[in-house]
Formats: sequence, structure tokens, C-alpha cells
Amino acid sequence: MTTNSIIETILQHAGESFINLTPAQLVEHAVKNGEGVLTDTGALMADTGEFTGRSPKDKFSVCDTKTEQTVWWGDVNQKFDPAKFESLLNKVIKYYEGKKIYVRDAYACADPRYRLNIRVINETAYHNLFCNNLFLRPTSDELKGFTPEWLILNAPGFKAVAAEDGTRQHNFSIIDFSRKIILIGGSGYTGEMKKGIFTVLNYILPEEKGVLSMHCSANIGKNGDTAIFFGLSGTGKTTLSADPDRKLIGDDEHGWADDSVFNFEGGCYAKCVDLTQEKEPQIFNAIKFGSLAENTRFIPGTSTIDYTNISVTENTRAAYPIHLINNIAVPSVGGAPENIFFLTADAFGVLPPISKLSVGQAMYSFISGYTAKVAGTEAGVTEPQATFSACFGKAFLPLHPGKYAKMLGDKLKANPNINVWLINTGWTGGAYGVGSRMKLSYTRAMITAALNGDLKQVEFEAHPVFGYQMPKSCPNVPTELLNPRNTWSDKSAYDAQANKLANMFVKNFEQFAAGVDAEILDAAPKATLNA
Repeated sequence: MTTNSIIETILQHAGESFINLTPAQLVEHAVKNGEGVLTDTGALMADTGEFTGRSPKDKFSVCDTKTEQTVWWGDVNQKFDPAKFESLLNKVIKYYEGKKIYVRDAYACADPRYRLNIRVINETAYHNLFCNNLFLRPTSDELKGFTPEWLILNAPGFKAVAAEDGTRQHNFSIIDFSRKIILIGGSGYTGEMKKGIFTVLNYILPEEKGVLSMHCSANIGKNGDTAIFFGLSGTGKTTLSADPDRKLIGDDEHGWADDSVFNFEGGCYAKCVDLTQEKEPQIFNAIKFGSLAENTRFIPGTSTIDYTNISVTENTRAAYPIHLINNIAVPSVGGAPENIFFLTADAFGVLPPISKLSVGQAMYSFISGYTAKVAGTEAGVTEPQATFSACFGKAFLPLHPGKYAKMLGDKLKANPNINVWLINTGWTGGAYGVGSRMKLSYTRAMITAALNGDLKQVEFEAHPVFGYQMPKSCPNVPTELLNPRNTWSDKSAYDAQANKLANMFVKNFEQFAAGVDAEILDAAPKATLNA
């Protein structure tokens, strides 16, 4: 069946079809359907059911003539048989019969040259509200002639039979890159739709459009300069990119064309655990009518969300359109970046608080995607744990990480004035438990100095193991913090720790070595001890 015939069949046999309802109408439907309740701020609060996060082991891609030789197959990208997909697709189409469905036309990519039109068919109103908030919203005139290129079929209530359908268990998220369909069933977690489209763009843009897709935040300064922030959870990506002196392009997913950096999305999907108005006023104030709060709970006897309550999950979330945040770029597009920041929370206390990277080091660090968990966050963890996620988003990469790293390197070589900085928001003066966390005020001062060009004239020195260039001075930052070895009372302990971390980098990189060139391999840290 073609995409159009699939849509026509579903609409023809559905019990009721609601197409492109307004947020207010969707909220009304969700409450009436028993899908959620209103909070005292007017936001809709809903539970995603059995799954409160993505299920990466149940994510598949159809392996066919288009993808067999291009997709990076393995634990991230699992093969799915085309015939099994066809059979499962027909079952989901059948499942919609007689049911109430919600249809939404939306698109991804704020740069119109790369716009990707999407039609979503949802089983619930609150899932459709999520799509309204997270994807870009066509105008009423654009909807009149809207033609979808990709189709998302989302059926949380449909459960696969693993032995028969080829899935691992009853839930699944499957992408067919040839037929341009994302099929999701058995899970109510809304983020599967968002990350499904992100995965699609991570294939299409680099492979077919020559655009580097990125898991990052981005903002624009008063002079029109664009900055990009990469970082895994807990590194400060959201906090540091939300600068009152700079307009936010987006907080999570972007593309880098030759002359632009553009948001893929039209909204934000923010973590809510321990959220307060004081710590994150932008997010806190955005959770109001039209927004969706997921898996949260009320303060007893009230309709006020208790953001400290993680009885359902620690992964509580809020989905809201980006225009509910102040100080955003309109449209969500900036020029090519002048500064790129790799954020890491190094709990080993080894990496400099700020350092400048060569092109080779930037590609190596990009593929590594390093941060560290602190001791005590998980049972049995007594010392910091290194965490690596290729390109700061391994779970969403359909291509080999070396492909994205090479694109980054090519862009840096074509634009030698772009600066790439490594920012350690983690520990100084020792590892976690001995040293102290880098002060946010110092991190902000270092980023501000980089953005303002204040570091262009200062002297740098190379880190002895990682080779990064460390400034010897930085405005509003104590000089003794800039070389991490100087902050340790036991210098030999620092050297041993640096070599230990370097060996972790080298060991992690072994999985990528066959897919990268010598320039990247030569940028590896030079450990002098075996750890």
C-alpha cells in the first residue's frame, strides 16, 4: 500500500476522525476521554502507562536495498524484515478500525529548504497534543495544500505478538526509510515519536542533503553570532544555552547547513524532576494551558504538580511549544556557528574547565561524546563512571558516527575561524568525593569570554595527556583553576587519574576505529600509563 492509500484506508474505517484540532480542543478531548487531568496552571497532566521512557531495545529499522549498505547496523540499529513490517503495518491499520483517531499535519526543520512534512495518526488526544507542541506547526494557508512526506502511525494500545511479528516483545518502534513510515505500538511514551523523526533526519540530512544533523542546543548573540552546545544529561546544556543576552534557537535538535543552523522542532520536551521557578524559570513558567506534563503527581489535596515526586518515574517531562519561552529566535534559524561547545561533567576531575580543540581533537571528542556519572547515583557505584555516547546522541544515529564526525571536520576546515571549546562543568581539585564542582559562575564567565573573543590574545598551554589547548588566563576566573593539575594537592594522583581516563577514551574508541581516518585516530589522548 502507498502512504496515501494507508491514510485513506485508516480514515475511511475509523470510528471518528479528528483532524488538526487546536490545543484547546485536544485538551478538552483528553479530559473527556479520561486521558489526563488539568493542573492548577492549566497544563494537561497525563500518564504514558507501562513505558515512561524510550525502549531502545525495541527500536528497529527495515533492512532493504536502500538501508542494507548505508545504516550502521548493530545494537543501536537493529534489522527488521520488510515482510514482517508489511504484516505488522496491516495489523495496526486493522487495529484503528472503529476507533476514535486524531490526525495532525506538522513538519520538521525550520529552514524551509529542508522542510520535512509529517502526518501523524494518534490513538489518543494527548499524543496528538504532544505532536502539536513538539513539531513545527503549519499555518492555516499551508494546511490547505499540505502533502505529507512521512507518516507516523502511533497506536499505544496495540500489542505485537513477538514470535509472530518479529519484534522483541509487545512494544515496538520501527522506521521504514524506503516507504517513509514510522510505526509505533505498545508504548504510550510520547518521546518515541519525537526521536523517531530525529532518527529519520539523522539519516536523510547527512546522506541526501549534505546537512550535519546534531543533538545539541543553539543560540544567537546580539551581533548575530551563533553558538552550538553539545552535552549529555547533567552537563548543563539547557542551563548554559539559556542565556538572557542571547536568543534561543532551540534546545535539542538542529541541522547545520553551509550557511545556517536551524531547529528541527517547534517545541521543547524538558525534564521536570526537581523543577523550581528559581532554578529554571523558563521551563517552570511554560507549563501552562496547552502544555503537557507527563508522569508527574500532585501535592496531596491540590492540583499543583509536585516536581519532587518521582513515584512514577524520575523521567518526568513537559512538552510545550517553543513560543512559551521568552527570548527565542524567530524563526528558529541562525547563521553558521562561530563557537561550538562540547560540555562534559568530568567527575574524575581531570579535564580542564575550558580548552580549545584542533579539528582532529574536535572530531575525536565528538565521536567520543564523554561525560561521567558521579559515585552514589546507582547502587554499587563507588567511584565515577565514564559515560560515552557517540556524537552526543548515539541512540539516534542510523549512520556510522564517523560519517557525522567527518562532516563536522569538513565544516571546520572550510571555516577556520570557528572555535571549538571543551567545557568541563564537573569537578576540580580532585575527583568526585574529594574535589568540588566547578562553580556555575566560573563556567558562565569562561563561555562568555569565548563568545566575546576575549581569549584570542591570551597564551595557551597543551594538556600533557589530552593535548587540548588550555588558556593561561580568563576574565573573571581564578588563574589557578585553568590547569586542572594545579588544583590537585597530589600531582602524582592527578597524573594517574588522567592516564586512567585517557585509557577509557581509547578503549571506548576501538568500536569506531575502522570507520574513521588517521587524522581522527591521531587525536586520541596519549596515555603514558596503563590503567
